[in-house]
Amino acid sequence: MTSHQAKTLDMAHPLIPVPTPETQPYWDGCNQGILRINRCNACNDAYFPPAPICPHCSSTDVKFFDASGEATLYSYTIQQKPPDLWGTQGPRSVALVKLLEGPMLTSSIINCEQTPETLRLDMPLQATFTSFGETTVLCFEPTEEQQ
Repeated sequence: MTSHQAKTLDMAHPLIPVPTPETQPYWDGCNQGILRINRCNACNDAYFPPAPICPHCSSTDVKFFDASGEATLYSYTIQQKPPDLWGTQGPRSVALVKLLEGPMLTSSIINCEQTPETLRLDMPLQATFTSFGETTVLCFEPTEEQQ
């Protein structure tokens, strides 16, 4: 085995998230079924993805908090053949979601049909968590009144 082959075998899959000290509280929340995002104590801006510096005012006075998990569907695309790590044959959405607290993030809508008739823009969503390979990731699902 060459050294290049050994390095390739030791590397994580490029789609599997790798927690860092700055993002570990977010991933711990995912494992507990809680959406944790950052809030800046200086400007009160809530933001995502997790970072030790506020993207709005550059303050380092930031903390994690448990977000509501409420969101709306802003935009999406439907993958007919999603990555095997999802454990489904497809189709599967890749969605831009706006959290009630303000930040937008990319995720997936699950537990519903993956069709334009079902995935309506501005539809209310709720955070949920699912397996992706050997990790737990944030996804969203329609709220009960939408199902």
